[in-house]
Amino acid sequence: MHYYQFNIGDYQSHTAHLEPLEDLTYRRLLDWYYLHETPIPTDLTQVARQIRMRSHSDCIATVLQEYFECTDDGWVHHRANKEIAKTGEKSEKASASAKVRWDKVKDANALPTQYDSNATHNTEHKTQDTIKEAKASLSVASLPTCPHKEILKLWQTKLPNLVQPRVWEGARQASLRQRWVQASKPSEFSKKGYRTVAEGLTWWSSFFDYIADDTKLAKGFETNGRVWVPDLEWVVNATNFQKIIDGKYNK
Repeated sequence: MHYYQFNIGDYQSHTAHLEPLEDLTYRRLLDWYYLHETPIPTDLTQVARQIRMRSHSDCIATVLQEYFECTDDGWVHHRANKEIAKTGEKSEKASASAKVRWDKVKDANALPTQYDSNATHNTEHKTQDTIKEAKASLSVASLPTCPHKEILKLWQTKLPNLVQPRVWEGARQASLRQRWVQASKPSEFSKKGYRTVAEGLTWWSSFFDYIADDTKLAKGFETNGRVWVPDLEWVVNATNFQKIIDGKYNK
């Protein structure tokens, strides 16, 4: 997410006791969380580097302990997860609404109209604008619902050595739904994209094969004396997904 609502009163009521440095830490952690839509790593050195606070690990630890929950996947923020999930739901509702508008436009164009020349000209101009807006989202609206379970099975089959999710809901589902839509469009990785569930699953199967065979991600990376391996939530994060597609992690 590159935008999220910020309730000043709500924030101040929960953070009035924080020191200025702690307040800055919390804001940067929230910004990072919303931008990447993924849990914050448990490695404090890595976190400090990513939020540009390398000499304040103690402060970061304090804020994480108070406002986040440590899980097997990293530090999670439940309120932020709800907001991220809402954004995904709003996007789907907007797509459905666009399809309804598109159907109405088609019905309206099928009816005969009798106006004077100026009125007809103005009506056609507005109708063309409406059609352009509707067409922009038509492909999303007509795309089948993201088959979460089937994609999770493909991940487990193709990349059994990587981290397997125990729970798949909330922000995780929202991220995968967004990538499902993104991947359906024609791209360098897929010239035609896909329009059916079967075509989509073929795409994702090929994508996971690509990760397993052609990237360094399948074996993970050594960081600070430990090996880090990605999970599906990390892969379907918007930034990470694009980097994989662009070949940033190729062998």
